[in-house]
Parts: sequence; structure tokens; C-alpha cells
Amino acid sequence: MPLETPTVVGPSLAGPDSAALPDDLRSLSSGLDNLQTDAKADPGPWRRFATSVVPPIVFVILLIVAWQLYVVIAHPRPDIVPGPADVVGALSSAWDSGRLQEAVTTSLERGIVGFLIAIAVGTPIGLLLAEVRPIRRAVGPIISGLQVLPSVAWVPAAIIWFGLSDATVYFVILMGAIPSIINGLIAGIDQVPPQLRRVGTVLGASRWQLATSVILPAALPGYLAGLKQGWAFSWRSLMAAEIIAVGGTIGFGLGSMLQQSRELADLAGVLGTIILILAIGILIELVFFGPLERRMLKRRGLLVTAGAR
Repeated sequence: MPLETPTVVGPSLAGPDSAALPDDLRSLSSGLDNLQTDAKADPGPWRRFATSVVPPIVFVILLIVAWQLYVVIAHPRPDIVPGPADVVGALSSAWDSGRLQEAVTTSLERGIVGFLIAIAVGTPIGLLLAEVRPIRRAVGPIISGLQVLPSVAWVPAAIIWFGLSDATVYFVILMGAIPSIINGLIAGIDQVPPQLRRVGTVLGASRWQLATSVILPAALPGYLAGLKQGWAFSWRSLMAAEIIAVGGTIGFGLGSMLQQSRELADLAGVLGTIILILAIGILIELVFFGPLERRMLKRRGLLVTAGAR
């Protein structure tokens, strides 16, 4: 009597049409990490605030105190080394005139919109280059070259092509941010364990499902690093474009405010604008990228490892 081969019944191996397939694929990226990470209670929002927000605030306060002490003791020329009170006064004057609100609103709108467009363009290109080796070999070096090219170099060409308009600013932002997003995603995909691809194939995933439900979630750490760098390049490119491209239909942004203060030899205004640009960049990191990174690491079971670094 011939032996019967036992049949293993499992929802995850039932084929690509199984209702459980998407959930199984999504769980692959976090399963291995959770197996290798010890569980630990969430420290809570106040503990995170105390460990991540308070130290830089204290450091900034110490810098301001040291700055004020230098001004009081050394008595430098105000037009060479203005004191903290002079900088605050320049920002207050800009606020009273409405220039500060207009500059912040204009620059934030441009930066966020340009960054979102860069994500929409860079993500599919990064997936394509990471998965199709011939295209990557042909285009990859150019993308890397564009990433190291200073974005300010695009400003003269953009002015010739688009004139003094917002299109010039957005073009410079995209040329600064897209290469970083692409390379970040490629680096993240290159670090995906080959076992995840094989398990996804065994589960019956199509090429599209494998790329979007397995590879992309598993590459999130590298992708997020690329997004953070892409935002940094977006913000830097925006400031460069606003400083150089002034006039026409281009609105008044922080770069324009910085350039205007320079033309007036208002060093307090220059320093105040620089501090404001820096503060906005730090705020975006603390409010958006920081929580997003913690949420991703917690979901993947890597929050303890991240906190230990």
C-alpha cells in the first residue's frame, strides 16, 4: 500500500490569491528583526523629550550666555559682533513689518512642496535602478555625480530656462533632493537580506508585490536616511536659490531676507535670519523625522538598539 504524502495546509502558502498573502508579505520586513531584539518597555514621551530635546536646548542656552558674556566683557563693535539683544531686536523689527511671517511662510511652502515632489519622482526611479541592474550600471554613476554637485550650480541655468519665477526655485530644489532620495533607497535595498526575497517568492508574490510589499518596507531604514538627507539638500538648495534669484515674480523668502540684510550691512539681521533658518531645519527634524524614525524602529523591534547607539 503506497504511503500518502501529508499535505501541509497554511494560509501563507496557499498561493498568490490567498487573502492572507499581503499581510504575510508585510510582516516579513519586521519578523527577523523582532526575533533578534529583546523586548523592552517604551520609555514614554516625557522620557524621550528629556533625552532628545532638552540637551540641545540647554546647549543653545549655554552658547547664548557665552555670546552675551563676550559682548559684555570685550565690547566689540556692534556692526562686527552684535549681541543677542541686537539679533532679537532685528527679528522683532522684521516681525512688526510682516517681512518675517512672509519669508517663513514662503520658504516653508516652497521647501515642503518641492520635497514632496522630489519624493514622488525619486522613489520610483530608486526602485527601478535598484531592481534593474543594467539601468543601474548606466545611470547610477550619473545620479551619484548629481548628488555631490552643489545645487547652487544649477541656479544660473535655471534662471536662463525659467526666468525669475518660482519654477527656478523648484527646479533647484528637485536637482538637490532627488539624487539623495534615489541613492538612499538604493542603499537600503542593497542591505535587504536575500532570505526576504526568497521567502516572498515562496509565498507567491509577484514582482510588483515583492518590490512594494517586501523590498521597500525592508529598505525603510536606508530609505528614511535618504529622505532626511533629501530634505537637508532641499532646504539648502532653496536658500541658495532664494539668495541668488531675487526679483521678478519670485516671492520674498528667508534667502531673500538674508540677502536684503546683507545689502543693508545689517549683521544683526543676517545672524537673526541664519539662526531662524537653522531653527526651522532642527524643528523639522524633531517634529517630523525624529518621531517617524522612532515609530519605524519600534515597529521593526529595533528601538532598543537605536537608543543604545
